[in-house]
Amino acid sequence: MPIHIDIDELVDRARDGQQRAVARLISLVEDAHPQLREVAKALTPYTGNAQIVGLTGPPGVGKSTSTSALLSALRKEGKRVGVLAIDPSSPFSGGALLGDRIRMTEHTTDIGVFIRSMATRGHLGGLAWATPQAVRVLDAAGFDVVLIETVGVGQSEVDVVKLADTTVLLLAPGMGDGIQAAKAGVLEIADVFVVNKADREGAETTVHDLKQMISFGRKEIRDHSWRQPIVRTVASTGEGVDDVLRALAEHREWLDKHGELVRRRVARAVSEVEAIALHRLRAELSHLRGGEELTALAKQVVDRELDPYTAAEKLIGDLKA
Repeated sequence: MPIHIDIDELVDRARDGQQRAVARLISLVEDAHPQLREVAKALTPYTGNAQIVGLTGPPGVGKSTSTSALLSALRKEGKRVGVLAIDPSSPFSGGALLGDRIRMTEHTTDIGVFIRSMATRGHLGGLAWATPQAVRVLDAAGFDVVLIETVGVGQSEVDVVKLADTTVLLLAPGMGDGIQAAKAGVLEIADVFVVNKADREGAETTVHDLKQMISFGRKEIRDHSWRQPIVRTVASTGEGVDDVLRALAEHREWLDKHGELVRRRVARAVSEVEAIALHRLRAELSHLRGGEELTALAKQVVDRELDPYTAAEKLIGDLKA
């Protein structure tokens, strides 16, 4: 039987800046601890203040280097920063393969920074299923900015838009990223484009291709259009990072001005509530899978006595009972 944890005390310690308390809360979330509902209830009054920024893009564009550079720039502004690096899962342990990013080790002793790698554990969309709750932990703990760096797996990256206030799409020259991004559909979800490694040959071509693609499919919200900026950076040297921060600030101002921040956060809550509800339903179904009832319904489907929709309705009815 799990040891009972004083959640209120743990939240207080996290809000006092104790890194271990923050890490413990995220571990409770990832492990779906029995007191998870209590954790969410304790955190909720302190949430809604952090700026949530998602960084995504194909493999090899320098996401981790860019995240580290942004982290340094934000710290210079005196902001506390939390980083969630979403890694592919080990097929054996289910844990993150990459661990805390090597490129971010320079920040590990900074008490104003918290870095956590989270395993996707097979979850599609480039995000771990527990990421929304982990963001809630960092938000409640008083971090000003939360950076979410997703795995580079192409079109499944679009899930990051459901979680971030601002989504940054990183590309690089010479990799065909512009065309690939268009095919994957991630152009539509980006609020800021960053062409990293801009000192390399082909950078201007990548910028030109992006401008053309944006002109074909510029997204509009209500009667106001956010003009997605294209920022050139060399993350390894910090060049252009201040321009990225400026673009993030301008987008936040636009979100506030047009009511889009509230709309996005409501949509985020819808997704989170739905995910929790589905998770609980799957847990309930898992109990029935090993029982006689579900097996009996499946047998009736095989014997053509029931169609699968009717069987599913009976199963749902039993869950409600």
